[in-house]
Amino acid sequence: MIPHLEDLGDVRGKTALVRTDFNVPMSGPDSARVITDDFRIRAALPTINWLTDRGAKVICASHLGRPKGVVNIKYSMAPIRERLAELAPGVELLENLRFDAGEESNDPAFVAQLINGVDLYINDAFGAAHRSHGSIVGPPKTLPSAAGRLLQREVEVLGEMRKNPKRPLIAVLGGAKISDKLGVIEALTSIVDAFVIGGGMCFTFLAAKGLPIGDSLCEKNQIDACKKLLAGNVPIHLPEDIVGLDADGNFATFGVRLPEHAKGLDIGPGSAAAFADIVMSARSVFWNGPMGMFEDDRFAAGTRTIAQAMSETKAFTVVGGGDSAAALAQFGYEKDVDHVSTGGGASLEFLELGDLPGLIALRGAPNVK
Repeated sequence: MIPHLEDLGDVRGKTALVRTDFNVPMSGPDSARVITDDFRIRAALPTINWLTDRGAKVICASHLGRPKGVVNIKYSMAPIRERLAELAPGVELLENLRFDAGEESNDPAFVAQLINGVDLYINDAFGAAHRSHGSIVGPPKTLPSAAGRLLQREVEVLGEMRKNPKRPLIAVLGGAKISDKLGVIEALTSIVDAFVIGGGMCFTFLAAKGLPIGDSLCEKNQIDACKKLLAGNVPIHLPEDIVGLDADGNFATFGVRLPEHAKGLDIGPGSAAAFADIVMSARSVFWNGPMGMFEDDRFAAGTRTIAQAMSETKAFTVVGGGDSAAALAQFGYEKDVDHVSTGGGASLEFLELGDLPGLIALRGAPNVK
């Protein structure tokens, strides 16, 4: 068990450092960036409000992007600080933690500076809890610590899906590379009842079946791993038609055998319908990764169909953050699923391993008996 907010005792008059995940999408020129989706800021409000309502002073800390240890105006927290002031007046927000190289290297001097004058630590950054970074694993070594409401909810939902799901449990996986999800797929073979595979990663599986994939994305060094998974006991549903570009760069729909120099960029309409039927018949569904290059409307239909099925099924539905959550929001279905995780990589790693460095750190805090 990880400590919860109630395990901090009386917080009145104390200063609480809340590690949030305000790594929000932004647009515009570097000197005038604007937030395009404040979901992650709003998601932290239950924790922030719990603390302030009980008399604590709250200081939030987050990373934004990958500034690689140097100050970069593109990754300034200023726009986020302005939005936070509107949502939670009086709450402070430190500058981007990753402006200091000590964050990613977990430098003890950086951690000491971070917690100077702080009485309590709360981790509400599930999206960063799989990183052994200074602000994630450092403060619980010396400060009374707890999981925020968001982190608590993530662990409860994903833990239940991992240990005691309603069956059948289906994992819908997409995205570009099989190598990014190979460990997760292998781990989930002991948990799920079937896989549905789309996105760029499906072509490595199709190649493993000996099918021609044209110039589609393929990780040749993962073909043997895909063959092993296909030969396993858990069914793997692959596309039976593909949408993409032909050899001349024209939009085209193909069967499962792609012509020379053709490139697959989305699952086809038949596959989308079949995958949606599988989602509709499940009792639990975990979705991580788009079915195609959904940013281009020509190749968005597969992902849109899955998003709609996730919104309509009576199954318990979890969307594993990242591009899947972005697609869900783009198509207007984000309020129609049971849980949208704030951490793509973290949700996958938690399902794979059952634990994260940030959770281990919390369990070792001085207030945990």
